[in-house]
Amino acid sequence: MSTAQTLAERYAAIKAGLPAGVTLVAVSKTRSASEVQALYDLGHRDLGENYPQELREKQPALPADIRWHFIGHLQRSNVKYIAPYVHLIHGVEDERLLDEIEKRALGAGRVIDVLLQVHIAQEETKHGLSPDELRNAVHTWPWGNWPHVRVRGLMGMATLTGDREQVRTEFRTLYALWSEVRGTGVFPAAEFSELSMGMSGDADMAVQEGSSMVRIGTAIFGERSA
Repeated sequence: MSTAQTLAERYAAIKAGLPAGVTLVAVSKTRSASEVQALYDLGHRDLGENYPQELREKQPALPADIRWHFIGHLQRSNVKYIAPYVHLIHGVEDERLLDEIEKRALGAGRVIDVLLQVHIAQEETKHGLSPDELRNAVHTWPWGNWPHVRVRGLMGMATLTGDREQVRTEFRTLYALWSEVRGTGVFPAAEFSELSMGMSGDADMAVQEGSSMVRIGTAIFGERSA
């Protein structure tokens, strides 16, 4: 019981710190189905997973109304496993992946929502389109080829650094890009409404700089058992 209370307290504290309209994606990678169920029982529905195999194992074991967000680097060969139920794919950065998502969405008889990932960090290990690549993609990629894919906005990760002003600057850069793309009219403004940025250590700044969606794991679930 004490563990459940601790989870409830952590969850309530995170929720209390987020303004209305900001979606909390609870990052459940490496967490057990029972841990996820405990959070579900508190009323939470948006869960984020990084690994297709782990998501494939959890999804059938948990309630069907969970909104599963795929927040990791998605390979084309794994799209088929999550296409029937994924709520939002956060990290799309190339046309071939969009081709595969379109194919699998059509086969599943649904439209799949995605975010375009932008590389804003000063770290080569992070994925995403550069700002100029994003602009080029918006204006030149054949968006009409993917009628079963709906672009809902952008996603990006800031540099892992203690320099909070650098992080804030990166978030501002991403918000400016989001506003720029939204203003082109390439995507319907009513649909292009999401900006996914901010994690446990920088969610406060991300929200201040315009994030509509934050991805938080340990601050909700607690430290992982050894």
